[in-house]
Amino acid sequence: MAKQGIRRVQMADEWRGLVILLMVFYHGLYDLVVIFGVDFPWFWTKWAHFLQLFIAGSFIILSGMCCHFSRNNLKRGAIAFGLGLLMTLATWIALPSQVIRFGVLHLLGASMMLFALLRPILNKLPTDLGAPLLVFLFVLVDKVPYHQLGIGPLTIQLPDSLYQSSWLFWLGFPRADFFSADYFPLIPWLFLFLAGSFLGRYAAEGRLPQGAYKSRLPWLAAVGRHTIWIYLLHQPVLYYGFLLLFNLLAS
Repeated sequence: MAKQGIRRVQMADEWRGLVILLMVFYHGLYDLVVIFGVDFPWFWTKWAHFLQLFIAGSFIILSGMCCHFSRNNLKRGAIAFGLGLLMTLATWIALPSQVIRFGVLHLLGASMMLFALLRPILNKLPTDLGAPLLVFLFVLVDKVPYHQLGIGPLTIQLPDSLYQSSWLFWLGFPRADFFSADYFPLIPWLFLFLAGSFLGRYAAEGRLPQGAYKSRLPWLAAVGRHTIWIYLLHQPVLYYGFLLLFNLLAS
């Protein structure tokens, strides 16, 4: 919800609407290829991987941005994290081969709550410094889940002992046998979320380009304002829709 006196960033709603539609498309391909065994080589290309990162990165940045428009980020985060736990339970029961142990909803919920706790410290960072600093930290730790830390030639290998615990996957230190169909640990993604929060500070101060506050595609903005329901419902609809389709084709 936007606070009184703060203009809603309509472009953010439209961006979120576009991204949730792309997510439905990507997850539809995932179900067809990974679960139902359809041969579609494009899904394994770098372009499909880029699409996945664009979708996830957009949601994380936008969610961080919205922290400056929320009255209670602790409550907002607890709800999102609780929905993530429900997603874990649902996938564990209905489709254990595709269980989600720490996906994007877990990340967003935990990040919102951490933002609420860290806000007094973050507020001391100048607006123009915060986002670049956090983007740099994100790039620096981007490969931590893959046992690496650094940028380019300055990358070092992290000790395997950091990845022996069964309980540190949420932080970014998964064991070799760890699996999650959707995996976004706090390291590195929390830093991208916090970078988005500084973009939200620009937005709350009215410092974004004026076009960002105007709606050009109201239908897409409407989709963007209902992303949580689309996120929760699209996978069951896709999976059982494909299951029904393939059963009909086989009969």
